[in-house]
Amino acid sequence: MEIKNFFYDQEIEFEDLGNGIKRKIKSYSDELMVVEVHFKKGAIGSVHEHFHAQCTYVLEGEFEFEVDGVKKLVKTGDSIYMQKDVSHGAVCVKDGILLDIFTPARQDFLNK
Repeated sequence: MEIKNFFYDQEIEFEDLGNGIKRKIKSYSDELMVVEVHFKKGAIGSVHEHFHAQCTYVLEGEFEFEVDGVKKLVKTGDSIYMQKDVSHGAVCVKDGILLDIFTPARQDFLNK
């Protein structure tokens, strides 16, 4: 992968994932990826797992997160860590925006 150092928001289009969720891949390399995900109230990020470690920072809104079977309410300024291969998902309680950081990069997001 060619290394890119600068990513300009106005040049990045949202990908509509449907059901009140859309995302922008903000920056990435093979080892790391940052993704901004917008949720409408009631939108569901289905419980899933993957081999990537993930940190999520709540930029705006409120979410009920489930990590490894444990559910917690998180709000603006809170963050969540999901180790690799652990089930996790979220329900948006109040319109919100999440910043997801993955290692390694989610090649499945890039290879559409």
